[in-house]
Amino acid sequence: MRILLANFSKMVGDTGGLAKVNVAFANEMARRGHTVTTVYADDREGAPFFPLDERVRAYNLHHFRGQTTLFPAHYKIRREILRAFSQKRGRAVNNEFTEKYLLPHVRTILTETQPEVIIAFQPASAKVFLSDLGIHTPVIVMAHGDTRDYFYNYPDAEVASLRHAAVCQALLPAFAEPLRAYVAGFPVRVEVIGNVVPQYAQQADLAREKEFYKVVFVGRLVRNIKQPHLLIQAFIRIAAEFPNWKLELWGAEDKRLYQKKLQRMVEKAGLSARIHFCGTTQDVPHVLEGADLYVMPSAREGVGMALAEALSMGLPAVGFRSCIAVRALLRDGESGLLAADGAEPLAEKMAVLIRDRDLRVRMGSAARESMRVYAPKIIWGRWETLMEDVIASR
Repeated sequence: MRILLANFSKMVGDTGGLAKVNVAFANEMARRGHTVTTVYADDREGAPFFPLDERVRAYNLHHFRGQTTLFPAHYKIRREILRAFSQKRGRAVNNEFTEKYLLPHVRTILTETQPEVIIAFQPASAKVFLSDLGIHTPVIVMAHGDTRDYFYNYPDAEVASLRHAAVCQALLPAFAEPLRAYVAGFPVRVEVIGNVVPQYAQQADLAREKEFYKVVFVGRLVRNIKQPHLLIQAFIRIAAEFPNWKLELWGAEDKRLYQKKLQRMVEKAGLSARIHFCGTTQDVPHVLEGADLYVMPSAREGVGMALAEALSMGLPAVGFRSCIAVRALLRDGESGLLAADGAEPLAEKMAVLIRDRDLRVRMGSAARESMRVYAPKIIWGRWETLMEDVIASR
């Protein structure tokens, strides 16, 4: 198959989940013998944080064959002003820029690569192919989170393009229902395919006696989504009871002022020696293997890849029941514990697992087993079959 992956977002040096999925998808399909091209849009020049297979052709639309087309400062200012009033209107500025400056580059890439199927990583990229260019190549629209967001925060023109796609994919059954309702009456399939979760050969050793035990969090330190401040507050509440436990937060800072606030919280509690901001890492498995408990205090997630990887490593976990993605992955009472919202309920659930090593061991084994359904062979096989079906039915 000739496959085009269209991810109209940043990729250069980006450690986010979208970039990770993009690279993993491209590399696996190239490994399976398909011809793969990936297209992204980034003002920066350079390589992706996650290495691309040399067989994958990659194009940055902002730096295309000697022509530099950066997102103008006045567009950024207008976007931020509009975003303060409406996410939809703010996002529409990105579409305006794409239509005005990038469509010729996309046409060139389509002419040269002649894809048999296109994977659009977001409604914005789907709109380019299905509405702006009106191509007849089948387009599969990927979802990376709660699809209900489409109808509140995405421009109407982007959402409307979904009704012209061959397939709309969702990560979880709960995320598929809004899509099915929206495309009802249109010849669009809705498929649920989860993200690939690594199946680690190694496993966290939870039974071993240790001088210090670790609670670990992995993710960008974003206040309103990942909510690491709630995890720090929760740990502070129970730190005196468990003096041989430490907390490690792995991930890039998002806002400098927020990072300073987190650090002040730690310093005020006198826990600088036990709560550590560890920055980014390319060796997440090593971080997880050395942990004893994983905590995800997120308000919302696409599918919670960091949580999934922790479970696959055999770590019991704690998260908020209100987060759909966490609730879908974490089996309460089996592979971990779900808490009500807030630092205090989070601390209570953490304490239950910290007190009981045997419980951690049992839940860790159950967590590892629960991730088998997301093994690469299974998930990539489903994607490959879906693309073949779409091409055949064209």
